[in-house]
Amino acid sequence: MKKSFRIAPDVKAQILARIKDEGVSVATAAKDHGVSEASIYLWLGVSASGGPTLKEYVALKTENQQLLALVGKLTLDKLVTQKKT
Repeated sequence: MKKSFRIAPDVKAQILARIKDEGVSVATAAKDHGVSEASIYLWLGVSASGGPTLKEYVALKTENQQLLALVGKLTLDKLVTQKKT
């Protein structure tokens, strides 16, 4: 089972600074700080693009799924109505 823990914002900033400013590889920074490479790549992506946080991403994904379900329902309703006429 994976251990999950939060990284303090100042530690995140330090890790990202080492990568961006000092040229340390993501693999090295991950190993040095005991963080997964995937987490660091996620932080880099968010900081580079100004994109949504993980919480915002999950909310957007949920909303997208709900909207897709609604579009599907409306499409089916329209097809059923058209067949009746």
